[in-house]
Amino acid sequence: MPITIVNSIASWFLKKRFHQIDLFLKYPNEVQNELLLELLDIAKDTQIGKEYDFASIKNYRMFAERIPIKNYDGWQDVIERSMKGETNLFWPTPIKWFAKSSGTTRAKSKFIPVSEESLEDCHYAASKDLLCMYLNNNENSQLFTGKSLRLGGSKELFRENGTVFGDLSAILIDNMPFWAEFSSTPSNKVSLMSDWEHKMQAIVNETMNENVTSLAGVPSWMLVLLNNVLETTKKQNLHDVWPNLEVYFHGGVSFTPYKDQYKKLLPKKDFKYYEIYNASEGFFAIQDQNDSNELLLMLDYGIFYEFIPMDIYATEAEKAIPLSDVKLNQNYAVIITTNAGLWRYKIGDTVKFTSLNPYRIKVSGRTKHFINVFGEELIIENAEEALNKVCKRTRAEIVEYTAAPIFMEGKEKGAHEWLIEFKTPPKDINYFNELFDNALKSLNSDYEAKRYNNITLNKPKINIARKNLFYDWLKQNNKLGGQHKVPRLSNTRLYLDDLIKLNY
Repeated sequence: MPITIVNSIASWFLKKRFHQIDLFLKYPNEVQNELLLELLDIAKDTQIGKEYDFASIKNYRMFAERIPIKNYDGWQDVIERSMKGETNLFWPTPIKWFAKSSGTTRAKSKFIPVSEESLEDCHYAASKDLLCMYLNNNENSQLFTGKSLRLGGSKELFRENGTVFGDLSAILIDNMPFWAEFSSTPSNKVSLMSDWEHKMQAIVNETMNENVTSLAGVPSWMLVLLNNVLETTKKQNLHDVWPNLEVYFHGGVSFTPYKDQYKKLLPKKDFKYYEIYNASEGFFAIQDQNDSNELLLMLDYGIFYEFIPMDIYATEAEKAIPLSDVKLNQNYAVIITTNAGLWRYKIGDTVKFTSLNPYRIKVSGRTKHFINVFGEELIIENAEEALNKVCKRTRAEIVEYTAAPIFMEGKEKGAHEWLIEFKTPPKDINYFNELFDNALKSLNSDYEAKRYNNITLNKPKINIARKNLFYDWLKQNNKLGGQHKVPRLSNTRLYLDDLIKLNY
């Protein structure tokens, strides 16, 4: 199909969709409240709808008072019943698919329900919107002259009791219309391969001679793939392999630690990076501006949002607030109610609002991935900004890292212990550590207070990881693949001690 026709079709769809987006930009809280009442009405005759009498809930206050907030552990039993074929438990239409993701306290893996509505009106709708926003901002784009290289999870789909479970990316690929495969690479067959290491080389072999115009996938795993492409093709950078490559759509983990490495692989100054915020539970936000690190919260995908201020999270005072009550630059835990039947569900992410008109956010971390043993409240956002600053000063490059507390013993003060795998190590690790400690102090006043005169915390301890340590750890734990991430910060030493043992 000629590119002019493709662009005309895209332009028509774009204008139609931007009229709908404009509605929630102008009336965000009204759209969210109307959505909540619609979800309650749809599910009023389900088991949970009858248990909490959804039919009599008339507003957000009644909804918040009546329905408890739960994490996955609170939903596990009813989800397992749904996986075994029971219907109308928490959503009226049959749930055929369950997205498998990393586990919780009670479960090795989470199985997140994916309804027909969430598949079409959330995940697929968001993919279209992402393209719409990109094309709207880049009128001369040649995106549709080539293919998108997608890098999804490595798990196969497993069928039991008439239901299907696997990585979300596998579910999305498995349900795409047949024509969608023509605009993507690698083929569905390769994309759904279960052996990650064989799959990587198969992707390289299948894509290196294609006309790839965009990339889509998690930064950590995409980096592994792209380095394999350069190694196989013996090219200097990716533009030598794919001359028409113009944009990388990324999400899943923070891009900050990887940005400088990508700039070396993709040296064109006009190359674009577009961030998304999605998870097994839904697609939440999209970068809607060029060269921005803010994400537009999408309010009409069948997801109703609530937020818990992190200063009262997991305390007796914990209470959720609606979107209309959020404030700028505060950390919030995200609570969602969805068109797949999750009601007031803690997804485990934290965000900060950078704009209230429209509602734009940054993902600041995970509710479990922080260190607060000594009252220092160190979050991933602090760690990555500090590491980024110090790497620029010392010309170091980081592949992966994790950190955990050194607990107080007797009169000995506590500290943070870091395990960092460098691509380019600093010349002087002690100088690196000193800069890093000072950067954390400048970014986090609680950390600075605990470090003052070593009152509670000693200087950080940094261990240098051997090459491929984190990759080997993921492989050993059967976690290779685009859906899996290295735990960056932890309040326990569970991950760190395991990694240190493997480091020698």
